[in-house]
Order: sequence, then C-alpha cells, then structure tokens
Amino acid sequence: MSDSFARRLGRLEDAEAIRNLIAAYGPLADAGDADGVAMLWTENGEYDVGGFGVARGRAAIAGLIASDTHRALMATGCAHILSPHHIVLDGDRARATGYSAVLRRSGDGYEIWRASTNIWELERQNDGGWLAVRRVNRPIAPHRP
Repeated sequence: MSDSFARRLGRLEDAEAIRNLIAAYGPLADAGDADGVAMLWTENGEYDVGGFGVARGRAAIAGLIASDTHRALMATGCAHILSPHHIVLDGDRARATGYSAVLRRSGDGYEIWRASTNIWELERQNDGGWLAVRRVNRPIAPHRP
C-alpha cells in the first residue's frame, strides 16, 4: 500500500470515527446515559451549552444529563438530532461544525425545543480513537445583516 493511499485511508477512518462519536451523542442523551455521554469527552473536556453554562470534566458533563431539566425533557419524550458535521482534520486534532435540534413531545406530535449551532474540538487519543475536548452549543440566533 502506498504512503499516499495509507494517509488518505487514515483520514477517512478518522473522519468516520468522529462522525460516529458525534452521532452517538443523541441516543445516549435520549436514553439518559449520563456516563455514556461523559465518555465522549476527554477527562478534562468541556461542554459549553449556551444558556446552561459550561460543564468542565466528565462528572460535570454527566451532571447535565442527570439534571432535573434534562430528566423533565426526557419524561415528556425527546430526541436529540445532530446534523452531518463538516470535519476538518489537522493531525491529531480535529474540528467539526454542524447543527443540532432537540425535539420534544407536544400533544400527539413533536416540536423543536432547541435548534443550535455546534462546534466540536476533538483530539486523537493514545489508543488511536477520538474524544471531544470541547463542544460549544449555541441556540441559533436571528441573522442580522
């Protein structure tokens, strides 16, 4: 296998691992798996959720999922849906940008409770896998030219 092919294949594998990490967030959050969500981050990772503060470290990130606010959302029925993210690889670091929507049950249907932009900063770990170092989630604001 040529060096060029191996490099390209490695980049595709990295991007796919990052996509899978981001895709795992929604089902874990919807199931209330606080520890599973926290394990998507490095030990000292940060989750900056606009309007809810910054959770630093896995215990604090797990606390977001275990919070009364999140439990109440789950009790009514919710779905965290993340868009495909644009991934930029830079060696052992990566940045992924995209959108998320949290749907909640309303009567016989669902409504969008929160629509946000997301920036994930990720790092390759010693085992070759990827974890989030930081995620910034901000509600989508009106565009003002």
